[in-house]
Amino acid sequence: QPPRPCEDYWWEWKHCRGLRHAFHHYYTHGELPACGRWRDDYDACRAWERGRAAAAQEALCESERARVMERQKYAPVWTLRKSPPPDWYLPLDQDK
Repeated sequence: QPPRPCEDYWWEWKHCRGLRHAFHHYYTHGELPACGRWRDDYDACRAWERGRAAAAQEALCESERARVMERQKYAPVWTLRKSPPPDWYLPLDQDK
């Protein structure tokens, strides 16, 4: 069983190639998105479903691992706090 349904990879590839996503990605990162990875994952998923190909299974699992590691690479923007500040109920300094 693949990690995701093959239709998810197809949808991600179609979304990546869409005009709105390409424009947003170009505006944000200054380059067009690389969508080939989604298409390769879709082809590997179909090969895994059809013939239980070991090479396709390993390629798809490696791609998913790389995707997870890439997502974990960035630290969160905000630091989460365990409790509220001790003076949370006092008025702000700008109100004085």
